[in-house]
Amino acid sequence: MKLIVRDDAIAASEYVAQYIIQRINDFAPTADRPFVLGLPTGSSPELIYRHLVQAYKNDDVSFANVVTFNMDEYVDLPEEHPESYHSFMYKHFFSHVDIRPSNVHLLNGNAPDLDAECAAYEQKIQEAGGIELFLGGIGPDGHIAFNEPGSSLRSRTRVATLAEDTIRANSRFFDNDISQVPKQALSVGVGTVMDAREVILIITGSHKAAALQRVVEGGLSQIWTASCLQMHEHAMIVCDEAATDELQVKTVKYFKSIEKIEQEQLLRKQARAEDPRFAQWRGALKKLQVDTTQKAPVPVDGELTPDSMKSRLVDSAIAIDDMEKLEDGLKLTSMGSRVNSMTI
Repeated sequence: MKLIVRDDAIAASEYVAQYIIQRINDFAPTADRPFVLGLPTGSSPELIYRHLVQAYKNDDVSFANVVTFNMDEYVDLPEEHPESYHSFMYKHFFSHVDIRPSNVHLLNGNAPDLDAECAAYEQKIQEAGGIELFLGGIGPDGHIAFNEPGSSLRSRTRVATLAEDTIRANSRFFDNDISQVPKQALSVGVGTVMDAREVILIITGSHKAAALQRVVEGGLSQIWTASCLQMHEHAMIVCDEAATDELQVKTVKYFKSIEKIEQEQLLRKQARAEDPRFAQWRGALKKLQVDTTQKAPVPVDGELTPDSMKSRLVDSAIAIDDMEKLEDGLKLTSMGSRVNSMTI
């Protein structure tokens, strides 16, 4: 799990938006191979959607071949209600980009059979090839989607009963009238989120600091359901400085140092790619070839060298024809004539 810290909510949201844009563009989606994106609602992603919309208007990204699945929807709240998540998504995102309506998937909180609606939603995700990237936020109690404290970490899309803290927090969208806030919602499960190939959380504000601390430094727990990301291979949390208030200083320094090293490595890689000397060096290296087709000459007399070493040792002192021991010494060959005057 990676932790990216930015100065404020604006910078953190811009980072997430740019990351999503890059992922979509690198994926190069087509109609037959769309980019499947999981999306949240609430106040946390509003700035992200604003950046994505502006990027589309600047021709920096297209959502024509993007398929979306939203995290949740209230139960028994009409879709046209201004606080339904249907309304939220079209108000802040879908109505401003080139996404195809057939590629948009939202849970129906007014379905006659809510369990069947949830099961069908899971099936649609599977038929789409699974979610490539799931964007999410967390509540002050560390819940992800509407997986409230105590939810199973293996849960799937289902009917969820909202915790009192969540109802109170969401009352700000209903004129601070708790009685108007729905008490249930349809929500993807923790297991549904974990099935995504990549997960990104946006966490901003000091009121989320305790939750962030539990998610990053605490243990895996069904009470803080967002802590499940500790077990995900490709999970990233992007937060602002205010949200790090409860984290240990060494934790923040650690994750900042990781990002710094990765940026330095990226810059070195880009510099090498742009330096013509590296291209020339690689080209010259490819020209260095070993001729493996050339055959060594076959020795005439079976020795390892073409000319026999025996021919070089005819007059040598070690060229002894007969190593037969004699009672009065050794029998010498031609070398003996050279040492007849020597005293042995």
